[in-house]
Amino acid sequence: MKLSGASILVTGGTGSFGRAFVGRLLESADPRRVAVFSRDEWKQNEMAKAFPDKRLRFFLGDVRDKDRLLRAFDGVDIVVHAAALKQIPACEYNPFEAVKTNILGAQNIVEAAIDRGVPRVVALSTDKAANPVNLYGATKLCAEKIFVNGNAYVGTHPTRFACVRYGNVVGSRGSVIPLFLEQKKKGLLTITDSRMTRFWISLKESVDLVLFALERMQGGEIFIPKIPSMKVADLAAALAPGCPLKEIGIRPGEKLHEVLLSEEDSRDGWDLGPHYMFRSGAATLPEWNPPASPRLPVGFRYASDTNTRWLGIEDLRRLVPRVELEGAEAP
Repeated sequence: MKLSGASILVTGGTGSFGRAFVGRLLESADPRRVAVFSRDEWKQNEMAKAFPDKRLRFFLGDVRDKDRLLRAFDGVDIVVHAAALKQIPACEYNPFEAVKTNILGAQNIVEAAIDRGVPRVVALSTDKAANPVNLYGATKLCAEKIFVNGNAYVGTHPTRFACVRYGNVVGSRGSVIPLFLEQKKKGLLTITDSRMTRFWISLKESVDLVLFALERMQGGEIFIPKIPSMKVADLAAALAPGCPLKEIGIRPGEKLHEVLLSEEDSRDGWDLGPHYMFRSGAATLPEWNPPASPRLPVGFRYASDTNTRWLGIEDLRRLVPRVELEGAEAP
């Protein structure tokens, strides 16, 4: 779908991804209007100062409030849904709140988009939605199902839904890099387990993925980037050379390794070159056409510990200054 001349709304638009995405749109996509929908008026005020552009608009609101979403979605061509409660310990301790925002909020987005005739909606998901072991991952898996199967509710409306699923955005608000940099000042870094691996994606790459999904989606797809893995111990060593590391054990709801694409998902998956994509049969639309790309092999699994792309300590040292800069731009 063309971004030039479009009216685009981003929920959770004052977060790390939202700021990077909005900045890219205003700089290079030539939209007619970009609206940020979020709860925090202070962050909106700070973002307005950072992006003094007459095409940028702000809506105070919560995705739990369907009436406010209906008002905000009026005349919108594209919605990118980035709003979520995502801190794992907070979601575990406040499960009802996580459900209200991440699950019921997703339902509100789907219903409001259909009722307002928004043509394209892309929702952000996480590797923690694949075989989830914590409440955050479980709510995001539910949200994926709601968006993918929202295509069954569109009827004659033009609205289509898709998702993107990616790993940790290193340098974003809440990532491990700010924690390690703070601990470096005290001379001791804590890691949960020296064997732990995670997928790495930058803010720029996450924006690229969403733009790819908006261009390629027909409805019901989940797009997954091909990104490198890293050992968390290597990241700590890159950030604080020579600093001692203390293992504190895996926390409740935490995995040793993450999965972006399970064997079950890959049964309906394709290799699109820079990204993978899968689509469950429940999301079928009569006009959906399979891509002219290779199908994923039977039993294919995309996990952080068996990845074919890795970042070593020297790679991380070259990348960290850039990532720190990205993180500094986030509120």
